[in-house]
Amino acid sequence: MTNMRALIGGTGSPRLVEVPVPEAGPGQVRIRMAAAGVNPFDLAVAAGTLADHGVARKLDSYGLGFDVAGTVDQVGEGVAYRIGDEVIALVARLELPVKAQAEYVVVDASAVARAPRGASAVAAATIPLNALTAWQALDRARLAPGRTLLVTGAAGAVGGYLVELGVVRGLRVVAAAGDGDEELVRGLGAEWFVPRSADLASAVRSLVPGGVDAVVDAAVLGLGALDAVRDGGTYVSLTPGVTVIPLRGTDVASVFFRADADQLAEVVRLVEAGRITLRVAGAYPLEKAADAHARLAAGGLRGRLVLVP
Repeated sequence: MTNMRALIGGTGSPRLVEVPVPEAGPGQVRIRMAAAGVNPFDLAVAAGTLADHGVARKLDSYGLGFDVAGTVDQVGEGVAYRIGDEVIALVARLELPVKAQAEYVVVDASAVARAPRGASAVAAATIPLNALTAWQALDRARLAPGRTLLVTGAAGAVGGYLVELGVVRGLRVVAAAGDGDEELVRGLGAEWFVPRSADLASAVRSLVPGGVDAVVDAAVLGLGALDAVRDGGTYVSLTPGVTVIPLRGTDVASVFFRADADQLAEVVRLVEAGRITLRVAGAYPLEKAADAHARLAAGGLRGRLVLVP
């Protein structure tokens, strides 16, 4: 095979094109894609709006997709993986012409981990971007066991990982989510629940007097989430371009995901141990990517959409 199908964006809806099959170089692996996650960043990449946030140039086309699950089918020099290994990977570079939503993708071995045993490729493809974003946001929050964490958007794909990984780290989690999501987020391990219809800061402070030690604001509530944090606490944003004034001596930070094979492998271990839940909201073929984007943009998903070849 010399050519393959791949999804690109940059000027609107995702477009399925035919491009040459990439070759793995030194320190790289080529993965035959079995499933690729669809994330909110894909919508921004497809629309060409990331440049508005200063994180990408204005280009006519970008490769789409950050999460991939599949099988290694080519290895470069110096790589320990073997042909046939089932793996997952994060394609973190924004401006590549071809990324994860393609029949084959080449990634650095430092972005790859073994796929979790017992999980389908569709389920495994929901891990890399969302779990690593949550992991790295919690690292930035710098909370010791026993401290309190507020997660906004706790029923969403990233929010669910934040709740479960927070619990794994020994944190006491306040989950803010839709009014009907209490059973879901408590099942993920949240100690407290705040419905979206409530005044967030007042509700959180009634549960945790003085405010929580940190918030990871997956729902992009901004100052409304910051107001639930104690004086001198920490606010972590996951969205480029979102700036919050560090009121009351708070530590304000923005986390943008990066590839990390060791962290990804640790998440896989937690999945296999039953500590992390994989949630798939639906699967679409590559040629129906526009439908997947529209469904994601409509909101209300409880899990991640996935594309398959």
